[in-house]
Amino acid sequence: MILTITLNPSVDISYHLPAEFKLDTVNRVNEVSKTAGGKGLNVTRVLKQLGEDVAATGFLGGNLGAFIHEEIKNMNVHDLYVPIAGQTRNCIAILHEEQQTEILESGPEISPEEAVLFLDKMEEYIHQADYITISGSLPKGLEASYYNDVLTITGKTKTPVLLDTKGELLNRVLENDIKPFLIKPNQSELADLIGRELTTEVAVAEALQRDELRDIPWVVVTMGADGAVVKHMNKLYYVQIPKVKAVNPVGSGDSVIAGFASGLARNLKGEDLIKYGLTMGVLNAMQEKTGHIDSTKIDGCMKEIKVEEMNI
Repeated sequence: MILTITLNPSVDISYHLPAEFKLDTVNRVNEVSKTAGGKGLNVTRVLKQLGEDVAATGFLGGNLGAFIHEEIKNMNVHDLYVPIAGQTRNCIAILHEEQQTEILESGPEISPEEAVLFLDKMEEYIHQADYITISGSLPKGLEASYYNDVLTITGKTKTPVLLDTKGELLNRVLENDIKPFLIKPNQSELADLIGRELTTEVAVAEALQRDELRDIPWVVVTMGADGAVVKHMNKLYYVQIPKVKAVNPVGSGDSVIAGFASGLARNLKGEDLIKYGLTMGVLNAMQEKTGHIDSTKIDGCMKEIKVEEMNI
């Protein structure tokens, strides 16, 4: 089983405006979608589409939390979410004139008791999971080192963790003694991490040789349409992806995490794992809905992905 962790989930609401977005007046909309959101739940959705046995956990509360519980049930995913007193957040996206304006709530504040309860539950959950994914930000009330607390627990069973976060949260993880099995910063997130601009795949590859990344077996740096640079142990790879018409690239990074988790569960290795993981990001970009892929196109897409070892 693959366990996905989304500590700050949301109900994602999309408003598709038929015309321009007008300020300080009424905007009427006919096309509305509401889904269980958050980076980790995007991972969950893709894993289910790949036929994996998936469980999802994190914090949920209030009526919006109840909505996500129902969505998880409808996905046929094991619901291991921890209840909280606060209200799960909304995240609103307004699509207008080929632009997207987002309004993101910060989410509920987690009490010290709720934070401890989740860690206690993780002590149980790790015995059920073969792989664990952790995605996104932390809700209010949790220390920036909270992911390190989770890694300490997963380290007891040596369960591989695939982590997708950024900024101070990623910095804290890199300082921790127990490291994730895989991290997936994008190009700009890696640049922020090391404090300088990275404009080419060679610059990215050089950055991946830094000491703080040495003990992480897999580092996958996504670069949008320019592909990816991947570090596996002491080897570096540049990955070229096929040129496709990107309908909605939002969630492609989450889909890559899902692809690598699924690939590991299927015992894929080396270049085959790289191609499989990156394929899910490409297929997500071709779909209108976030966190969706057309699984019938997996084999064809994998054949078009080129993986080249880099000598830096």
